[in-house]
Amino acid sequence: MDADFETTQIEAAAFRRLRDHLVRERADVQNIDLMILAGFCRNCLADWYREAAEARGIAMTKDEARESVYGEPFADWKRRHQREATPEQLAAFDAAQRKDAGR
Repeated sequence: MDADFETTQIEAAAFRRLRDHLVRERADVQNIDLMILAGFCRNCLADWYREAAEARGIAMTKDEARESVYGEPFADWKRRHQREATPEQLAAFDAAQRKDAGR
């Protein structure tokens, strides 16, 4: 089997596992917390997914990409899982953004 194909298959499986983990096992983890700690969130994954599709000539809307990552329409996921950011989270997010801008 072609090594590039195998690598792509492994990477795809790892992505699906990350997506499933965030959707099924850790829907409680807020996107803002992911942004603070890791510098990306589910929305970032959806943007990267859409960009990868478009780089391959596959048209995809933002909503379609988000549904692929969230496992359901984003509005439904947001209503069921997303909480309002606390002042502490917003302050930590701002600090993380400043730190990343300084790199």
